[in-house]
Amino acid sequence: MGQRRSKKGREQAENELEWGPFDPTMKPIKDSVHDYIALDPVAEALIDTPSVQRLRNVKQLSTVRLVYPAANHTRFEHSLGVYHLADTAIEYLDVDADTADHLRAAALLHDVGHGPYGHQTEDVIHRRTGRDHDEVGWLLTDPDRPVCQALERLELDPERVATLIEGEGHIGALVSGELDVDRMDYLTRDAHHTGVPYGAIDHGRLVRELRLENGRLVLGEGNVATAESMLYSRALMNAVVYRHHVSRIAGAMLDRACERYLDRSDAEIGEFRRMADHDLLVALAEHVPALGQRLEHRDLYKRAVWTGIENVPPGTADVGYEEQRRAEHEIAEAAGIDPGDVIVDIPDRPRLKESSTSVVVDGVVQRLEDASELVRGIRMAERARWRLGVYCPEERTEQVGEAARDVLDLR
Repeated sequence: MGQRRSKKGREQAENELEWGPFDPTMKPIKDSVHDYIALDPVAEALIDTPSVQRLRNVKQLSTVRLVYPAANHTRFEHSLGVYHLADTAIEYLDVDADTADHLRAAALLHDVGHGPYGHQTEDVIHRRTGRDHDEVGWLLTDPDRPVCQALERLELDPERVATLIEGEGHIGALVSGELDVDRMDYLTRDAHHTGVPYGAIDHGRLVRELRLENGRLVLGEGNVATAESMLYSRALMNAVVYRHHVSRIAGAMLDRACERYLDRSDAEIGEFRRMADHDLLVALAEHVPALGQRLEHRDLYKRAVWTGIENVPPGTADVGYEEQRRAEHEIAEAAGIDPGDVIVDIPDRPRLKESSTSVVVDGVVQRLEDASELVRGIRMAERARWRLGVYCPEERTEQVGEAARDVLDLR
């Protein structure tokens, strides 16, 4: 009879069967999308900092969960997924160990600059600070913050990590670029948690086919269809999930409520951007009850106008925030209602950042939009789905709609 395995040997064998070869330096975390994610010592040290733990209380899909009730996953989960995909990609890229450690740290920390409700408060924060969520140098390089202290203990340069999060340099595109691991994870994760099948992409092939060619991050030969699938999935998720009209209305109400909260309270913008979702919801219900309580109870405004770009005069589609606010006051005055009861929502023109993805075709690096006929069709579909919205309480939609069409000169 063969020798019986020791308890330690049996545990090691079980570990190898369950999530790959046993490595005592890696800590496994069970994930709903990627199964087991193995944390290296760098990630394990960073994950327990307050900046990362805060992301447990920031939902990934903010107001989209008012449409899809199961979409309650967080930016903490997403950050783990981005770290995992970056770690996998690094195995196939020719980078040194120090660069690899900085990339893993950047992937895990890429969302720490988000405010409450993620992208839904990003415009408010940008208007008041001039910074976007991925400009995190102010957070990572502050020696009084635990995340900076942790990076320095790990002998990582906080400024270099912040630069990678912004997508700078040839390798920063892995974290923030046309073909980044951030996009690969959120499309897959958002589709999983909403129950919508359109975000399914072959992220396993994508991360394994990334190459560095002359200082550029590209997809290797034979992957045009792989890149097209991600672009197509993003377009479908935009239509069905990210730009759903209910989420758009709630997001616009949240934006206006946040502005009023900052104007009416003694809250500083620095304090605001570090809030968790539930903290903000409580603050809005207290200081801006007209909108805050509506958001809390999903008592949302309705569409008075919802029209495509073909019905919008030239230039109107490109007006900024202040012009939209002035239009709200004009519409409210014409309709005879309180200006706070009208919201004009003019989104940016649709952009296909992924169409600039670099792919190798017949040995030559090309942009995806030059190598793919599908991109043109997706671009046209995105333009056709663009909508200008004007929102107000349900009982006022008729008069607000008439006033809005006149003020905005809509067809």
